[in-house]
Amino acid sequence: MNKEITFFVKKLLLFFVFSLLFYIIMISVWGTILPYRLHGNIKYNKGSYGHLYTRIKEIPNFKNVDLLFLGSSHTYRGFDNRIFKEHGYSSYNLGSSAQTPLQTYVLLNRHLEVLNPKIIIFEVYPDIFSSDGIESSLDIIANTPNDVFSFQMAIKQKHITVFNTMIYGSFRDFLKKDLNFKESIIKGNDVYVPGGYVEKKLGYHTPQKRDSSKWDLNSLQFKYLKKCIELAKNKKIKVILVMAPMTKNLYHCKTNNIEFDKKIKSYGEYYNFNDILHLNDSLHFYDEHHLNQNGVKLFNEAFIKLMKEEELLPKN
Repeated sequence: MNKEITFFVKKLLLFFVFSLLFYIIMISVWGTILPYRLHGNIKYNKGSYGHLYTRIKEIPNFKNVDLLFLGSSHTYRGFDNRIFKEHGYSSYNLGSSAQTPLQTYVLLNRHLEVLNPKIIIFEVYPDIFSSDGIESSLDIIANTPNDVFSFQMAIKQKHITVFNTMIYGSFRDFLKKDLNFKESIIKGNDVYVPGGYVEKKLGYHTPQKRDSSKWDLNSLQFKYLKKCIELAKNKKIKVILVMAPMTKNLYHCKTNNIEFDKKIKSYGEYYNFNDILHLNDSLHFYDEHHLNQNGVKLFNEAFIKLMKEEELLPKN
């Protein structure tokens, strides 16, 4: 009887291994031979929105920076490296579209050693803490080299599109199919600035009435926020948590801002610039939660001034 059970288990394991290999091969073939519109649960978009591909490629040129910016589009569209350089600070912007702390943790594990910042500025837009991070995971899989951290991210999210795209992305990495890919510095109204910032052509927002609602917070993202902070602290890097300005129209329609602030403060030094800096919804934003270039300048100057007053920035 024991021999029969052992034989059955071996057959089952062989079937599982064969099925997995067959699945990986089929995903790789499917993504290669069919047009993108027929890819289904494979969402591989090299050079997608946000210039992440270019941002990652130039990291080796930015070692031992004063400041490292982390977070979503509010980071790479909200902290202009050029302004910080004018004040004597070297910096790198590792923000990416819809980046949640889960993806931030992946990027930190890969690049913190090289960038080796004195201080990390972590932008904490509340809506990102509501997200499942699928959009950002797909962006990272398509536009950065895949490794064990990609696999762990896919396993953590338990989402078929992320898993399939990771398989296909790893296949392309292995065959070096994107070795000669080059991303345009200018895309539509966006211009990539060396150091990670993306400047958008100056535009203005027209506010519209909003009903009251809450930020619907995801506990997984707070778990990974803690892991990111611990990773930095283990390397004796100070982390400053910042909420960039959004329109008053959006901010004040949310009924749990105080609850969010209290929660974020429990993780470390925190500054909510919606309370500190008062901007105009029409003049300083291009949509309800992204600053235009005029707003970025005011925000960055106010941020640097406050950080100097609090003696939080490196001496230069």
